[in-house]
Order: sequence, then structure tokens, then C-alpha cells
Amino acid sequence: MTNQNVPAGEQQNTEPSALNLPNILTTLRIVLVPFFVWFLILDAEQRGPWRWWALAVFAVAMYTDKLDGDIARARGLITNFGKVADPIADKLLTGAALIMLSITNDLWWWVTIVILVREWGITLMRFMMLNRAVMPANKGGKLKTVLQTVGIAILLLPISHDLSWLWWIGTIIMLIAMAITVVTGIDYVRQAIKISKDQTDDHRPAN
Repeated sequence: MTNQNVPAGEQQNTEPSALNLPNILTTLRIVLVPFFVWFLILDAEQRGPWRWWALAVFAVAMYTDKLDGDIARARGLITNFGKVADPIADKLLTGAALIMLSITNDLWWWVTIVILVREWGITLMRFMMLNRAVMPANKGGKLKTVLQTVGIAILLLPISHDLSWLWWIGTIIMLIAMAITVVTGIDYVRQAIKISKDQTDDHRPAN
């Protein structure tokens, strides 16, 4: 029933509670990161069953990324917390995966460094922009996430990368993902500059 004491426009603009299923799934994704890392540490020498467990945890965690977004959009549960926490959860998981793959010599360190510098740099910038505007993920960012996910999943397979065509496929996908990561990072910077400029112009006194 409509609250007669609250204007209709304000009711429509009320944000859903942050304590909802999509945000719980996002939090679960963060909780899974230490388990993922631990399984890779256990399997550092043998590339056996623990590696499969790590891949399974990674797959489940990344599925929650799609699931929480679908539920949030379908049920109108998109919140500012989710817009910020969701990319952080993604970056924690993919960042841990990239670092661990470089430690196990499955991915070149320079690829990991370029991606992580962009990811955490843009995340920090988005935090700094919160007092001006919330910057949701763009379409290029979503494509980047898909490519990173596929590339990481392939490289997580318990295979030897010596003369392995599958390793090269995973590596090429990661190189493409890295290129898109850099391009979308530049786009975020342009967005931030435009937002800052527009708000500065809005507050500039008229002549």
C-alpha cells in the first residue's frame, strides 16, 4: 500500500535494501577467494586433484557473478553497494587467480602486472568518484571480464604448458583480455574527467 506521507517521486527513487540476495552472492564470491588460493597452494607441485578443486571454486564464484546480476536486474535490487562491491569481488578473485598463475609459471608476470595495475587503479578511481557519481561497469568491461574468465579457466587446467596448444589458447585469450582491459581503463578515465568537468560547470556562477 502506498504511503500517503511520502511523495510518489520519492518512493520511486528509494533504493532497495543492501541486504538482498544479489549482494549476499557477491559477498559469497569474496569468501570463496581464500579457498581458491589455498587449493592452488596445495597443488603447486603436482597439478593434480587440488587444481581441479581450484577450478571448480573459480567456476562457482564466477557463476555467482552472472547470477547476482541477473537477479538484481530482474527483481529491481540494484544498489549502490552492489555496483561497488560486485567489481571488487571480481577483482579479488581474478587478481588472486592471475597472481597464482604467475607464481606457478602458467602466465607471464608482465601480463598479470598490466591487468592488476589497471584493475585496481580504476577501482580506486571509482571509489574516489563516489561523492560525485557511481560509475557502473561498461559493456567493454563486461567483455573483458568474460575473456579473463575463459582465459583463467583454461590456464587453471592441470596441464603442462610445455608445447601445449591448450596453454597457448589460454595465453592468447589473456593477451586479448589484457588489451581490452587497458582500453576500457582509458574509457573509465575519460568518463571520470567528463563527470568532473560537467559538475564543475554546473557549479560555476553564471556571468
